This record gives sequence, structure tokens and C-alpha cells, in this order.
Amino acid sequence: MERVREGAVSTPLELFFDLVFVFALTQVTGFMAHHPDSEGVIRGLLVLGLLWWSWGSYAWLGNVIKADEGLGRFAVLVAMAAMFVIALAIPEAFDDSPGGWSSPCTLAVGYLVLRVMHLAAFWALSAGDAGLRHQLMRFAVAMVPATTLLFIAAGVGGQARTWIWAAALLLDLGGTWVGGASGWRLRSASHFAERHGLIVIIALGESVVAIGVGVSDKPLSGPIVAASLLGLAVSAALWFVYFDTSATLAEDALSHAPEEDRARLARDAYSYLHLPMVSGIALVALGLKKVVEHAAGGPGAELSEPLSAIGVSALVLGVVVYLCGHVAFLCRCGYPIKYHRLLTAIALLPMLLIGRHVPSLVTLGAVAAALHVMIAFELWRYAERRHALRHAGHQHD
Repeated sequence: MERVREGAVSTPLELFFDLVFVFALTQVTGFMAHHPDSEGVIRGLLVLGLLWWSWGSYAWLGNVIKADEGLGRFAVLVAMAAMFVIALAIPEAFDDSPGGWSSPCTLAVGYLVLRVMHLAAFWALSAGDAGLRHQLMRFAVAMVPATTLLFIAAGVGGQARTWIWAAALLLDLGGTWVGGASGWRLRSASHFAERHGLIVIIALGESVVAIGVGVSDKPLSGPIVAASLLGLAVSAALWFVYFDTSATLAEDALSHAPEEDRARLARDAYSYLHLPMVSGIALVALGLKKVVEHAAGGPGAELSEPLSAIGVSALVLGVVVYLCGHVAFLCRCGYPIKYHRLLTAIALLPMLLIGRHVPSLVTLGAVAAALHVMIAFELWRYAERRHALRHAGHQHD
């Protein structure tokens, strides 16, 4: 097994794995679009949470051994197959149709394969590392009952299945937190930061795809172009928030963290605090999909009409959750609170009510305008610091 060293970069196989993950993310967005109510959105986010935790497990594995050689390659390929099967089962994860395999059970089996393969690979490479072995045993204490709950959920129906899924996710996330991070190994800060940056930009790409897919079978028109460009402006603003300077600042903090704190910082800032950002992007994708449906004049969706409560909530709260998650991410990396981003999030909240009474394009335009006003302020307020960071190395913002 070839170990990862500081300065490593993502391998093509890891990028291939990310594409399977983004297919699963697309399935989640499609699931929420086909179940446009609060329960459907909650269920979609629960699936996304478990997918994220699975993907993150392999980001940690790929930071210890190279993902495109030997044991690493075998583990990632098996994980890809399992995640692809999970993605195929997502449309019927909670309400299985008659005939064929049980989708809830198939999904639970896929999740089991993902987690067992991860633990087995880590166990094999931890020979001689007592700290990592003890960490894996603490990790398994949460993983085993959480996976068991998914099988239990497959045997029940209705809202009980949703509650059991929620318990499984909370047990997985909470158990990992309680188990600590002292035994985990982070060999390359640059690799770990790059992996998460890539998944953010892939998720943003999925939000752009959601715009195009929503009007792919409609004749091109002015409203469609307007909605698409405004949607792209929102996605571009979310990209700016993460990639203009923040990704570099966070990687710098991770690189310079003391060895005893590095794994904990990586767990908190990346494994945990990237989840609200990715969830926010998924919600934004759902909101954009609903807006372009209005622009295209789909069934029951006219341009002059407001978005549904779910459409407005997904678009606005998606941006709010993303901004708040990003502020928390930078704070955990040791940087000052970006109050203007929190104020932007707060300023968007009234659109949850206003958006139900104004045309869908007005709501989307207001969200895009708020984000770009925020960006214009940052470009003016932090011009010198941005230039120093982007052109003369890393420094605190």
C-alpha cells in the first residue's frame, strides 16, 4: 500500500468516484422535485446526509493511502458500485413501488457495503497503529447501529420510516463526534481541502444542470433565458463565496494546524460543516428547477405566478443555509466572523413570505441581487487583502 504524502493531489479515480456521488445528488434533487412538500424535502435531505457521510469516509481513506493503487483502488471501486446502486434506489427509497427489488432494502444493503468496505480498508492499513485501530472501533460503535436502523426502516412505512432514517443519520454523525478524532490520520492538508473543494464545485455544477434539464424539452424564450441567467448568477455567487479566497484560507489553516489538532479541525470544518453547504446547494438546485418550470410555462406553473411555498423555501433557505454554513466553516478554521454574509442571509429571510406573492422571476432576481451586492461589498472592502492573498501567498483575511 502506497501512503499519501503532504502535497498530494486528487487522483482520477477519486474524481470518477465524485461523478457517481453527483449522480446520487442529482437523484436527491429529482426526488425532492417529485415530492414537493416538506416531508419530501426532509426525506431528500436525510438521504443526502447519509450519502455525504459515506463520501466523506472515503475522502479520509484516500488521504491515507493512494486511491488509485492496490487496496485503495479496490475499496474505491467497490464503494462506487455501492453508491451507484444507492443512487438508483433513491426515487423509491421511502415509497417502494410494487414489483422488482425492495428499494429501501437495496439502499440499506448499499450503505452497509459502503461502510463495511471503508472500515475493512482502514483496518488493513492500520496494522501497527494502535491509535487508529482504537479510533476505528469507536467509529464502528456508531456505524453498526445506524446501518441497522436503515434495515429496520425498510420494514416499516409512512412517517415512521422518516423518523428512523433521521435517527440513523443522527446516530452516525453524533457517534462519530463522541468518538473523537485523536486516532484519525490526515497526511495531506492540500489533498483533503482539494477533495472537498471539488465536491462543492461539482454540486454547484449540478445546480446549473438542474436549470438546463428543467427546460430541455421547451422552446427557447425570453423568460427561459432570463430565469436561466439569473439562476446561473446565483450559482456563480455561491461559487465566489467559497472559491474566491475562503478555500485558500481554510487550506492554509489546515496545513499549519498542530499535528494533534489537525484531524479534529479537518473533521469539524470539512466533514461536518461542509454538509450544510452541500445541503444548501441541493436546496438551491430544487428552487432553481421550480423557477425555470414557471419560466417555461409548465403545467400549473405560469411566469406571472409566485413560486409554491416549497419552491420559495428551497431557493431562499438553500442560500441562507449555505451562507451560514460557510461562515461557520471559516470560523472553525480560526478566521473572524464575516458579519456581512450573515446579514445577507438575514436580509433574505423576508423573501420567504414575499416570494409567495410576487412572480417567480422577481424572487429569483431578488436573491441574485442580494448575493451580488454582498460580493460587490467584499470586492471593495477587502480589495487589498484579496490581492495580497491571491497574488502573494497565504495570509489571514
